[in-house]
Amino acid sequence: MRTPNNERLGRRHPNPSPSGDGTGVGPVAKLQHSPHPNPSPQGEGLKAVPERKCILSGEHGSRAALVRLAVSPDGLVLPDVHAKAPGRGAWIGVTRAELETALAKGKLKGALGRAFKTGALDIPADLPDRLEDALRRAFADRLGLEMRSGGIILGTARIAETARGGAVSALFHASDSSEDGRKKLDQAWRVGQEREGSGDRGTILPLDRAALSVALGRENVVHLALGDPKAAKRVRGPLQRLLHFLGADRSLADTTSDGARTAPAAHDDEI
Repeated sequence: MRTPNNERLGRRHPNPSPSGDGTGVGPVAKLQHSPHPNPSPQGEGLKAVPERKCILSGEHGSRAALVRLAVSPDGLVLPDVHAKAPGRGAWIGVTRAELETALAKGKLKGALGRAFKTGALDIPADLPDRLEDALRRAFADRLGLEMRSGGIILGTARIAETARGGAVSALFHASDSSEDGRKKLDQAWRVGQEREGSGDRGTILPLDRAALSVALGRENVVHLALGDPKAAKRVRGPLQRLLHFLGADRSLADTTSDGARTAPAAHDDEI
């Protein structure tokens, strides 16, 4: 596969305006990251987070937040969520609905033609499906890695005990977990974090218990927690990209389960 000239992009304007090309593609403001101070001994200057430009919206976002598309030698456009494929590439930071609109109206074809500098491209009609599947796999793989390293806490009783002790950095629930089960663990987490009354709640994942069980190699995984803040950050990265693409993009620091879609209440007895 051929990959893009990954030229450095300038820092985004603090108040970027939405695209005016009539594609209906909105900004990726939530995916953008401001430059961080450069911790040099001199304490001078800023170190910018690597950024890329979304070919559809025109907005800039961090390289880790946008998704790369690459093209195979025969011209097939494919997701490259790990940004490792060789050759030219293009970056997008839009939702699935926005991508589908751009694909249907021919805007994606034009944008890819300009990015790859060729008109001989094969854009699969199921590209949105392929991209969503790739993002889901990337998130599931990240969970599997954290599980194998021993960083994930499972079991309702164990999570509750650890959470009350203040040793849980991130709390997650399967999409088909029961509201009652979530509330009990959310409460234990708030107590441990000394945030009672804040309304803070764990994040409902876009994966059900069956998918979580496969990802973690355990049976009936309904809830999971992470104690190490660094591990929590590693998990939040691919999760945020998936949530944004699904149109459920929210800050994970204050995500609540209110209004989330869930299956009918089920028992959360875990093995």
